[in-house]
Amino acid sequence: MFLLGSVKDDNKRAYELDFLRGIAIVMMVFMHFSYDVRYEFGTNAFDYLSTDRFWTFIHPIITGLFVSLSGICCTMSRNNLKRGLRLLGVALLFTLGTVFIYNVMGIDVLILFNVLHVLAISTLVYALFIFIEKKTNMNYMGMTLVIGLIGLYIMLLNNELYRYDYTTNNLLFLPVGIQIKNTPSMGDYMPLIPWMGVFLVGSVIGRTCYKDKKTLFPTSNKLIRKITGPFEFLGRHSLLIYLVHQPIVYGVLYLIYLALGKV
Repeated sequence: MFLLGSVKDDNKRAYELDFLRGIAIVMMVFMHFSYDVRYEFGTNAFDYLSTDRFWTFIHPIITGLFVSLSGICCTMSRNNLKRGLRLLGVALLFTLGTVFIYNVMGIDVLILFNVLHVLAISTLVYALFIFIEKKTNMNYMGMTLVIGLIGLYIMLLNNELYRYDYTTNNLLFLPVGIQIKNTPSMGDYMPLIPWMGVFLVGSVIGRTCYKDKKTLFPTSNKLIRKITGPFEFLGRHSLLIYLVHQPIVYGVLYLIYLALGKV
């Protein structure tokens, strides 16, 4: 639903993508739980969040797994334009919700541009590539090469974008990845550069490895499927989990700390 196009035949469904997506969602939920405990409720725990090692190596792996899987899975969708517009609507509502919470309730959860926005816009861009491919009768592998090169270029742009940080207060530059003057504190900020590039490179993997829209492991062992099953379930419902997990985690923690007299 979130990162994977609809594949109705469960025997052919690329369950390995659901599994990887499930792992990513578990890591993400744990990271947000750790952040709430350490920073929102002021508990001296989960020191890994304050290390350069985590933000330099581990966090990009979690985020990159989400975004690249989304790119892979969009190649299995029958209508990326519809999916992209629907996800964009969800992203905008999500932003409006955090703006309300930030201004009315005073909770520092403002989200102006995050993974939902990146995935929505990237999906729409991929839909545009497919439209051009069909209208021009462009060679399939030729378009795959074009998408891959553009994706790599967007990723490489990230190495130079810092030169423009804090040179403008125009919020229109925020989605690109330029740090804006006087921007309020934001949560889960993710710009299009480099993450749209990661998405497009993922779509190249999907167009290459999942051209038939089937699992790469059709004869997997039943024991393995039982082990991966819970993660597959989480992966198939990742959009819902992403939207509701933070209010639930924050709410439960608030009640716990309230009972302990620490709120």
